[in-house]
Amino acid sequence: MTVEPTTTAARLTDRQPGMTAAELVGHLSPPPQFAGASLENYVPDERYPSQAAAVEAMRVFSSESVAPTRGLFSRKPAASVAKPGVYLDGGFGVGKTHLLAALWHRTRGRKYFGTFIEYTAIVGALGYREAVAHFRGASLIAIDEFELDDPGDTMVMSRLLGELVASGSRIAATSNTPPHALGEGRFAAQDFLREIHALADRFTTVRIDGEDYRKRDIEGHAVSLDDAAFTAAVGREPGDVTVDSFDEALRHLATVHPSRYVGLIAGLDAVGLRDVRVLDNQTDALRLVALVDRLYDAQVRIHATGVPLDQIFPEGMLSGGYRKKYLRAVSRMIALTSMAQPPSSELPATQHAGQ
Repeated sequence: MTVEPTTTAARLTDRQPGMTAAELVGHLSPPPQFAGASLENYVPDERYPSQAAAVEAMRVFSSESVAPTRGLFSRKPAASVAKPGVYLDGGFGVGKTHLLAALWHRTRGRKYFGTFIEYTAIVGALGYREAVAHFRGASLIAIDEFELDDPGDTMVMSRLLGELVASGSRIAATSNTPPHALGEGRFAAQDFLREIHALADRFTTVRIDGEDYRKRDIEGHAVSLDDAAFTAAVGREPGDVTVDSFDEALRHLATVHPSRYVGLIAGLDAVGLRDVRVLDNQTDALRLVALVDRLYDAQVRIHATGVPLDQIFPEGMLSGGYRKKYLRAVSRMIALTSMAQPPSSELPATQHAGQ
């Protein structure tokens, strides 16, 4: 790829990641914060027995073997044959990603771990047939935050997973239920099974109850800085940092396929965005969501001026079909801008969060 992890770039727009198909697929592994995830260091909450049950279910799933099936619409395997798929169904912050990463670490052979958005981006970049060729025969396909808000992408993934299951691959997935949805029908299992109807009988659903262990308050605000505080914050960064205007960054994202955003931010410790504004284009908004996901996975801090990043999605977007994506991005931008602040210090008087 064009951008090496150690490359220092003054601007995000200077970065032009060129990644081969093998490199795109090769990046599919758990985020750094889950590098040490295991079933042993997942600590179930005793108040919610389903958490301990989920650990045991994942242990059993990891030890089972599954024979290849004959095709996407073949008959349901006999009861003596383990199901090739497991779906972790639960609310926000109950440890689903931890368990998914733990399963990945326990699995031998060629295996992949990525978000739903990452997989669909790779299919879009490589084409369906080439993507199948790269994934075929993998021992495990782990999909975090399976998206249910884009019927087209969902059905492409359903078709892809059908072909991979037929080749002997096992599938593990989690839901993307955000905090706001907990009172709207807390678990997404039935939605998931309905959307992948051709594969539904191949999945074992594991429900996980519990409270958000991160206690994240998505009613908080992303930190926005004035120009002086922004310059100081960027200057304090110990490693590689880029600085761009918000609009320049958005224009650059349009020139880079989302599957290559992982290369776009490779090696960065922080990004700076000046003059953030409310978005008025949904395509720009979805590209930004994909970038934020990659920044969050890599724990890249964000410094920003202008409109607080949690306020950039207008009500028309938040009430539309991509609501879940936008709320997830809001939560992550709050976290990444908060991470960027110096420890044990108060915000300068000229610094502000959202009103």
